[in-house]
Amino acid sequence: MPRILIAECKQEVSSFNPVPSQYEDFRVVRGTALLDHHRGGGEEVSGALSIFDADHRVQIVPTFGASSNTSGGVLSADSFERFSRDFLSSLSDVGPVDAAYFSMHGAMQAENENDPEGFLLQEARRLLGEQIPFVVSLDLHGILTDRMLEHSDAVVAYHTYPHVDFFQTGVRAASLLMKILTRGVRPVTARVKIPALVRGDELITETGSIRECIQLAAQIEASDAGLSAGVMWGNPFTDVPELRTNSFVVMDGDEAAARAQAIELANRFWKHHEKMQVPLTSLADAVRLAGDIKSGTVVMMDAADATSSGASGDSNAIVRELLSQKYRGRVLAPIVDPATVRQAFAAGIGATIRTTVGGAFDPARFQPLPIEAQVRLLSDGKFRSESFGWPWDSGPTAVLQSANLTLVVGTRPVSHFDRSWFYAHGQDPRHFDVVVVKSPHCEPHMFAKWCAKLINVDAPGSTSANLRSLGHTRCARPMFPLDDATKFLPVAQVFRRGRP
Repeated sequence: MPRILIAECKQEVSSFNPVPSQYEDFRVVRGTALLDHHRGGGEEVSGALSIFDADHRVQIVPTFGASSNTSGGVLSADSFERFSRDFLSSLSDVGPVDAAYFSMHGAMQAENENDPEGFLLQEARRLLGEQIPFVVSLDLHGILTDRMLEHSDAVVAYHTYPHVDFFQTGVRAASLLMKILTRGVRPVTARVKIPALVRGDELITETGSIRECIQLAAQIEASDAGLSAGVMWGNPFTDVPELRTNSFVVMDGDEAAARAQAIELANRFWKHHEKMQVPLTSLADAVRLAGDIKSGTVVMMDAADATSSGASGDSNAIVRELLSQKYRGRVLAPIVDPATVRQAFAAGIGATIRTTVGGAFDPARFQPLPIEAQVRLLSDGKFRSESFGWPWDSGPTAVLQSANLTLVVGTRPVSHFDRSWFYAHGQDPRHFDVVVVKSPHCEPHMFAKWCAKLINVDAPGSTSANLRSLGHTRCARPMFPLDDATKFLPVAQVFRRGRP
């Protein structure tokens, strides 16, 4: 009966968010609580469990599961030391195992470690042994480092953006691990480094040019010797030395095919890379365009303050410009400002308060904006996401009404890649003339399919799609689009674990 260890470690950060992430920002479960949390759910571990549970020969060994409640800034050194200590001690306490599945994101960064996932896999090898197979599932926004590949037998990455295949990725990873254990497949991985940081609609896997790569990856995985394949374009805001795009292919023993297919994936990606940027509209022009729309809702995408990408959530840049231009339509906007929420709770529902909003965490970019507002709603901030039903918690939250402006103000960031924070606080985006959405993309039915106009706004922020504005200092150079005339010559690097 093979004993299969399961562990989880998921966080995405922006190096340009000035607020460090802390251990307390993670949802942490240990031992059997890891299984209880994921069985019947929709994340990667849930998918993996559906495979392992179906095989009576498998004994599951749950260890440590941690997933950040939302993305944020670089993890503090103290928190990473505690995190890694807890993670690794849970591995050392379970005795001998025959295989290990790790559910990871890939875009962590700590103050004292630029490759946390690689470090954890390296130390897991030391604890669990060189001979047992490791399979790792990753977000396609993860940074695929040499150390991660050196200490794993195979990696499996999402195939969709916006992400809807969490569960299926876990299924693919667990199925691959079972092939190693029961069929004796011998994974060999080829990886090609691509000097590009990309954003934009061309990366939407249902409609963008990235489909060409994803379709090939699926064909490779469906082939007789294919085990895993994909393109990981990384998180452009996690500024670490190995930040870039990567193509990878995992084959059963066929090094030549792995090399050739990884290069083909990389070439298909590079063919389209110049289109993989976001056409941005200046703040001033965005508000003027909104004023020209006489009916329907204008959605202003503020990806520069996207909490799901690691931003602080306290930008007031679009709201400030709307007020400056005396925009008269009804506006709905999210913002994180703990002091304002505390003031609203102290005053109570129905009270009028003079306060400020914005700049609570990133004052270098956002100056507090004075407003007078009525407190319309107060809540504990606990709700479930529209997309996946996950439990989210924005902390104490207030809805403030200031003339034509409705603000949903939270104590801590939550993701905005759907409408759930608005809905949970009594606000229907369809009832407003302008809605600020702090996410690079949402599923089309949530905004794009029904709004009158969608504008990608060139606002300041730590996750701006205007990548040159951020100030990368650690990633390799030259790098598109940070540098002009970046050249690309595909070279496949091979990783293979030695095992009898």
